[in-house]
Amino acid sequence: MDITALKSLHIPTLFPFPSSKLSPFCQFNFFHFKPFLTSSSSSSRFVPHCSLNGSAKVVSKESALPHGVGEAVNEASRSKYLQVVLVSPQIPGNTGCIARTCAASNVGLHLVGPLGFQVDDTKLKRAGLDYWPYVVVKVHDSWGYFHDYFKQQEGEKRLLAFTKRGTKIHSEFSYRKGDYLLFGSETSGLPPEALLDCKNEPFGGGTIKIPMVETYVRCLNLSVSVGIALYEASRQLNYESLQVPSESYIDTTEESFIAEDIFA
Repeated sequence: MDITALKSLHIPTLFPFPSSKLSPFCQFNFFHFKPFLTSSSSSSRFVPHCSLNGSAKVVSKESALPHGVGEAVNEASRSKYLQVVLVSPQIPGNTGCIARTCAASNVGLHLVGPLGFQVDDTKLKRAGLDYWPYVVVKVHDSWGYFHDYFKQQEGEKRLLAFTKRGTKIHSEFSYRKGDYLLFGSETSGLPPEALLDCKNEPFGGGTIKIPMVETYVRCLNLSVSVGIALYEASRQLNYESLQVPSESYIDTTEESFIAEDIFA
């Protein structure tokens, strides 16, 4: 059927708009997404963001994080005691709450892709309130990239997997300075490669579980699990990561993203 015959057809619409205002034919734009790009002079990863006109722009994940992330933390005061690692988190509100907990306990936060949200998500910013300048966040594209980063870090370190199938209870496990506490996706938990690295030498520290009644509850909320595990580890380390002089922080006073605690 040629275009002349097609135009002569009467195509009913759901709404009786005049033909001059509404056409039954719509034009669609298809976007071509390029794979992650890497810079030859930097280890930063990049992700394409679509614009409304169909073009794509490439921005750094770190620059897309909530404004001021980590700016108030001096290098000297950055925690060398514990680190929290979220592997493929799916819910931005959970990640924002965890970032706030990390800021309160002076602990670094790692986000390992693929993520279930954009790092500039409004819900992520809102859940973290105006505490983003007080938490150091690093974004890694995949478990492989994070593992390479981890191996390059100096000093004593271990990978500890928190899973409902863990072999040791969180409060009976002995934590050490340099431990990385790993938590998986809200929907599928930790991936097999992460669990394997946590079980094997030279950096694997084992698998840990938080006890709960499993009769009618499948799992704890991710942000709750991180809080339980992180503060038990901090307690065993005499809360040393919290003992940071106030002068170690840089004043970043400005208008907050949000002025009140919406969870209070």
